[in-house]
Amino acid sequence: MKKTYRIKKNEEFQQVFQHGQSFANRQLVLYYLKKQHQPHFRIGLSVSKKIGSAVVRNQIKRYLRQAFHELEPELFSQFDFVIIARKPTYKMSYHEMKSSLTHVLTRSKVMKKKRRR
Repeated sequence: MKKTYRIKKNEEFQQVFQHGQSFANRQLVLYYLKKQHQPHFRIGLSVSKKIGSAVVRNQIKRYLRQAFHELEPELFSQFDFVIIARKPTYKMSYHEMKSSLTHVLTRSKVMKKKRRR
C-alpha cells in the first residue's frame, strides 16, 4: 500500500479518534472520519503488544492492508480509517480477517452497496 494511503502521525490518529465515529465487532474496532477534499481513503493500523510478538502483529497488519487493497473499489474515497485489532485476531486467517473487516465496514456504511445481478 502506498505511503499516501497511510495515517502515520499521532495528530492524525487523534483527530480521527476525537472527531470521527466508530463501530466494532469482536475482532476489530473501526474509527472513521469523513474528509471532503481527499482524493482517496487513508488507513491507520494499531495492534497492541498484548496481542503477540512482533511477527504476529506485523502479520495482522499485512492482512489488514491487503484486505483494504482488495476492497478499495468498494470503499468511499473521502474517509480516514483507523483500525484497532483486538485479541482474537492473533489466531485468524487472512480470509477470516477480511470477512471481519468487511462486516465492520458494511455496518458503518462506508462501503458502496454491491449491485445484485
